[in-house]
Amino acid sequence: MQAQLRAAVAGVVLVVLAACGSPAAGPSAERSLILATTTSTQDSGLLDDLLPAFTDATGWAVKPVAVGSGQAIEMGRRGEADVLLVHSAAAEEQYVAEGTAGRRLLVMHNDFVLLGPDADPAGVRGVPVEEAMRRIVAAGAVFVSRGDESGTHAREKALWEQAGVAPGGSWYQETGQGMGATLRVAAEKAGYTLSDRATYLSQPGGLALLVEGDPGLLNVYHVIEVTKRAGERVQPDAAAAFADWITGPEAQQRIGEFGRAQYGQPLFVPDAGKPDPTGA
Repeated sequence: MQAQLRAAVAGVVLVVLAACGSPAAGPSAERSLILATTTSTQDSGLLDDLLPAFTDATGWAVKPVAVGSGQAIEMGRRGEADVLLVHSAAAEEQYVAEGTAGRRLLVMHNDFVLLGPDADPAGVRGVPVEEAMRRIVAAGAVFVSRGDESGTHAREKALWEQAGVAPGGSWYQETGQGMGATLRVAAEKAGYTLSDRATYLSQPGGLALLVEGDPGLLNVYHVIEVTKRAGERVQPDAAAAFADWITGPEAQQRIGEFGRAQYGQPLFVPDAGKPDPTGA
């Protein structure tokens, strides 16, 4: 299965490079890596900005697989990816402790925001996030969850637990999809949802931003190298190249500028070299 996946990825990379008119000296199938990352980095457009620059700088072509952080980490466990870019601190720490991962490095952060209909039937606008979660339950208002074990879903579950309530019933609906799709469903149902700020700004869908700035809404991203302990087809040199580059000056500058011109603010804050707020 891993061999077939690698072969398929190599074919995709060659087709993409040919379509883009890449020079003969450019990246080859032998220098392609698999990046398992979150839907937020794809839906926000960040990958479209970063990955071509990484390829130009290093010669490594990249096949991104955008899934929830939980699924990305599972790909790492199975040796189906070379490197991860994820935002689910507890799951990341557990994965690293298992011994098949290499370095885990701080890359950037943004924050989560609680969204809902502008009419705000649960009355959560501007209240602390834990109180907002309790009010949604008390009102029986529709809440749309990703339900996909992503970093966003993990944070949502933590917020319910901290609020001392257990979601469930007809008002609580799971999409099993990424952030962009979940925003669209929430808007269609005039429901509430939790989103990362970058996807919310880059894919507006009629929902109002109701709760933000709470310490419990910090959203931190790390890059994690996969090692051959997870599988013989893992490429540690590719993982190291990506981890070094995304925490280096060029990528960090790009991250800090991404979205500023279009939205009046960057969608992510570069953090490489800073103290890790997750305590890692």
